[in-house]
Formats: sequence, C-alpha cells, structure tokens
Amino acid sequence: MKKIPLVVITGPTASGKTDLAIRIAKRLDGEIISADSMQIYRYMDIGTAKPTEEERQGIPHYMIDIVDPDEEYNVAMYQKDANTCIRHAANRSRLPILTGGSGLYVNSIIYPMNFTDAVEDPDYRCFLKNILKNRGSIYLHNMLRDIDPDTAAKLHPNDTRRVIRALEVYHLTGKTMTEYQQNYRDMDPPFHLIMYALTMDRKILYDRINQRVDKMIESGLVDEVKSLLERGYTKNLVSMQGLGYKEIIAYLEGSYTLEEAVYVLKRDTRRFAKRQITWFKRERRIQWLNIEKFEHRNDLAEWLVSDIEKKLLSNW
Repeated sequence: MKKIPLVVITGPTASGKTDLAIRIAKRLDGEIISADSMQIYRYMDIGTAKPTEEERQGIPHYMIDIVDPDEEYNVAMYQKDANTCIRHAANRSRLPILTGGSGLYVNSIIYPMNFTDAVEDPDYRCFLKNILKNRGSIYLHNMLRDIDPDTAAKLHPNDTRRVIRALEVYHLTGKTMTEYQQNYRDMDPPFHLIMYALTMDRKILYDRINQRVDKMIESGLVDEVKSLLERGYTKNLVSMQGLGYKEIIAYLEGSYTLEEAVYVLKRDTRRFAKRQITWFKRERRIQWLNIEKFEHRNDLAEWLVSDIEKKLLSNW
C-alpha cells in the first residue's frame, strides 16, 4: 500500500509552529492535526496558546477541544484518533500537517508504536490504588522512581493514572515503560514523512516565551483558570497540572503573588522548551530550521512550500 504523505512541524513552545503550519496549509491545500497534549482540552484556551478561529484562517484543525478537562485521555487514544484524522484528510486529497511540541504524541504517529499489547492486572492495579489512598501520590511516584527512574522523571507525582500504568507494565512484563514501548526508532514509519523543527538563538526563544506569558496574562488567563475552578475542575486533575494552570491556581490559593506566579510560569516554560529541544534532537530525520536566517516568516513559509513540493508531493 502506498504510504500517505505527512508533514511534521515541531519544535519548542513559542517558536511559531502553528502560524507556520497555517501558512503552509493555505498554500498546499493542507489540514492541520494538532500534536499538543494540552490543546485537547475544552475550556483551556489561553494557557494552552490554542489558535483562535480567526487565527486558523479557515484551515481545518483536528485534535483540538476533544475532551473535557476531567476526562481521561492518553497517548494510545491520541494515536488512534490522530491517525484517523490524518487518513481522513489524505483520502480527500488534503495534505496532512502534524503540528505540535508534545514529543510522545508526535512519536506515536511517526512510529508504529503498539500501546495495546500489554495485558492488565486488575488486582495489582487495585493494590496500587490502595497504596495511593493510604500513602499518597509521592509514595507511589517513589515506587516508580526505584524501578524506572526515566519514566518517573517524565511524570508528575499527581499524574497518578500514568504512574500506576507504568508500575503495572513493569509488574506484568518485567520491563520499564521505555523498554516496553519497543525499539520503535528502528521501525519502518507508516507514512512518507518530511519533518521540520524550528529553532533560534536561545535568548530569542526565551524572550518569545516571556512575551507569550505576558500576553496570556493580558488576555485573561487568571479569569480562565477561575472559570475552570468554578466549573468544578480541581487542581489535582492532570489537565490542571499543565503549565499556566497550576501556577495561577497557586496564586488564587494565596501561595504566590501574581508577580511570583508569572515568574515561575516563565521560568518553568523556559525549562520545558529546553526539554523539548533535547527530545526532538534525538530524531535523526528532523531538519532543523533556524528562523533567524529568514528575514520574514513568509520567506520561511515559501522555502518550506518549495521543499515539501520537491521532496514529498512530486509523486503523490
């Protein structure tokens, strides 16, 4: 079967991925599939930098606003849903453009990762939930850290669902979650891929991050978080532990002043961007594009359109 062409545009937060993807989609009759683990949630718009309807400029966007903040959603579900969107676009002769900075979401699409072949052990899961109830999330997270420090480092202690799943996988298979997810980098990808990641001088990126946070505050992030809390979404939810939400909750609870909350949010977003860069540098197929080498964003878009036409679309 002929592989579906897929453009991937990724990179650190605040690098301009969405804007660039929209420019390309307009030129190449494309549709955008989000690879952002926070933009899946409804009512969480400002803190996730979700593109507005106006910013989308009529380009279809998928995998945005698909679940409520208290609904369970995981990478296996994302893989299934996003693949359906990609194939739906391709079947209508639209170019699928996967755009976002959530590394595991991106990898779940560009590699044939199997999230379904590990059986479950309800009794052991019940055992872990009792530990959670009696000893707390930190104790449970420490259990994972002892057997699988790499996965533990990626998971917040309050993300108890994923912590429990990682412990369960180890219990059933004797493998860490990383080992269980196979040597997927050596597997044949299911799509005809072309991948780009945006980069720039670190100081420029950090300035962009700081400016984005300031804009979020000006646009009403505090009111957005208040509204979520009023709807009954608690701070312990995975969604509410996202950047921009936990810091403002701490402010609303009196743990921070607003100035302190903004400082922490900027600092932690910069650290997050650094981790994203490290993650994507492991992917050998990515072509890194330094946006400083292009005078205008349109110049970069034009270059990308030409490159995609030449390398990906000439035989489609």
